[in-house]
Amino acid sequence: MLSEFSVAGMVCPNNVFLAPMAGYTNYPFRTMCEGLGAGLAFTEMVSAKGLHYGNEETRLLLYHGPQTAAPAAEKPHRPIAAQIFGSDPDIMREACESEELGDFDLIDINMGCPMPKVTRNGEGSALMDNMPLAEKIVAACAKSGKRISVKFRTGVVPARKVTREFAKMCEGAGASMITVHGRTADKIYAGPCDFEEIAAAKEAVSIPVVANGGVWNRKDADKILKMTGADAVMVARAALYDPRVFAELCGGERPPLLPIFLRQLHETEELYGPRFALVFMRKMAAFYIKGTHGAAAYKRRLFEAQTTAEVEALAREIWQ
Repeated sequence: MLSEFSVAGMVCPNNVFLAPMAGYTNYPFRTMCEGLGAGLAFTEMVSAKGLHYGNEETRLLLYHGPQTAAPAAEKPHRPIAAQIFGSDPDIMREACESEELGDFDLIDINMGCPMPKVTRNGEGSALMDNMPLAEKIVAACAKSGKRISVKFRTGVVPARKVTREFAKMCEGAGASMITVHGRTADKIYAGPCDFEEIAAAKEAVSIPVVANGGVWNRKDADKILKMTGADAVMVARAALYDPRVFAELCGGERPPLLPIFLRQLHETEELYGPRFALVFMRKMAAFYIKGTHGAAAYKRRLFEAQTTAEVEALAREIWQ
């Protein structure tokens, strides 16, 4: 299953990717997953309009590490990817051409988010019901000269599945890669992944296809790649519950969780401050302890914690 992956001249260490997840895939989480084996990690979904209007919180979502003065030839390069969303082709192209996205090797266009706060503006998965506009957006972004991918679902509802047609449109408009989440938007994350629809997309295009949906372990990843013929697999919720899944997917064993959690906690606090780190890492720890003996009691104590030091102490108690 595991293999080197390349798209339009961008080479990734392997074909196991971390999905963009709003509210979760910040810089410390992305680097943690890459350290555990992920071949490519995407930023949280970023608003093109937010960049247009200079929103500072939007810019912070794109943080990708401290910049050094070392010559480019001396810097070890690992591809980085950002995801943007919007419905205005000109503003989307402007975002692709912006300084904030200048260092990113790949820019992904979100056309799959099913959340009402996104779709009611005609963005995210709503674009699957507006293919002419979706095509204009992809074409505009491609004209920026950046390497472009598109992430979408099989359709908005089961009665209107458009996977094959949408895949062909993306390729024709200039996308270098597509990611297909094998569910319709109305299903959110419920129900089985539709392998046939992902396979249909793979058959319809010559660009790389990434399969997304229902990958929780090595067996799931092997199955989805075998059943769809996809070139890579994208992991989402499984990484939230246990980021060590990438170690397993890349052929290793899941390492101890405590040092991984503590590093994430300290890096999150250093970058975003103690208040954000407290709220965010309580949430992450709640994911990580799912299935642990006494998880309900630990979770209650976790959300009673008022400092990151208390969260750290509880983590040591749980995983020591």
